[in-house]
This record gives sequence, C-alpha cells and structure tokens, in this order.
Amino acid sequence: MLKQSDIALVILVAGLSLIVSFFVVGALIKTPTDRSSEIEKVVAISTEFPPPDSRIFNDAALNPTELIQIGPGGSEQPFELN
Repeated sequence: MLKQSDIALVILVAGLSLIVSFFVVGALIKTPTDRSSEIEKVVAISTEFPPPDSRIFNDAALNPTELIQIGPGGSEQPFELN
C-alpha cells in the first residue's frame, strides 16, 4: 500500500514536471504573434519596354542574317574530278 506521503510526493513531482514542460514548450514553439517577419515589396512587371539602343539597332548596322558568298560559286560540282 502507498503511504500518504508517497502520494503527495508523486503529485508534487507531476506538478513540477507540468510547470517545467509548460515553460520549455513555450520557449520552443512560438505563438502566431511572434511569427511575423518583414518582406520586400514586389514591383509590378510592366508591359512597356524601353526603346532599343540606337547605337546598335539602326539602319547602318550589319545584318548578321544576310547571306555572304565568298568567291564565285556557280559550279554544280564543288570538287574537280580527274
């Protein structure tokens, strides 16, 4: 049989464990009010584009897609056969 002092000791240890665990869990888990943070404001994407640089895109610029032919190329056979 348990003595009355043993029951009181079990209740005391359980109460102290409850209080300690309450503060430990409170320190580890934050409340929703503590979970706030600051974020950067996002700038909206615009559909307007600035005009292209006139130093690069102008009428006198080279056209890289233009066909360049080096020398006469009217032959049907590219290599001479002897």
